[in-house]
Amino acid sequence: MSSQKRIALPVRVEPKVFFANERTFLSWLNFTIILGSLGVGLLNFGDKIGRISAGLFTFIAMATMLYALVTYHWRAKAIRMRGAGPYDDRFGPTMLCVFLLAAVVVNFALRITA
Repeated sequence: MSSQKRIALPVRVEPKVFFANERTFLSWLNFTIILGSLGVGLLNFGDKIGRISAGLFTFIAMATMLYALVTYHWRAKAIRMRGAGPYDDRFGPTMLCVFLLAAVVVNFALRITA
């Protein structure tokens, strides 16, 4: 048997990986702009319950912006360092859906009790 040495070759990261990360970040920001616009609309044209819901939706939009920024930088660093592994995140979108559902339920509950 011959002993063969492994040669370490640098892993080439294609530019489309960086652009995909940026597109995902911009997609998240687009969603937060829509959600923030909903909050502003409720704030300007709603009653007291609308203002409470506006605060909830605005808070969720700001938290989502922060999440998108942190995730973007985490993925960009992992791509630059040529980190192996999946770059997907199941926690963030799941929590966003839970928070949005909670905000809608609070809105409906306040409307029914009013």
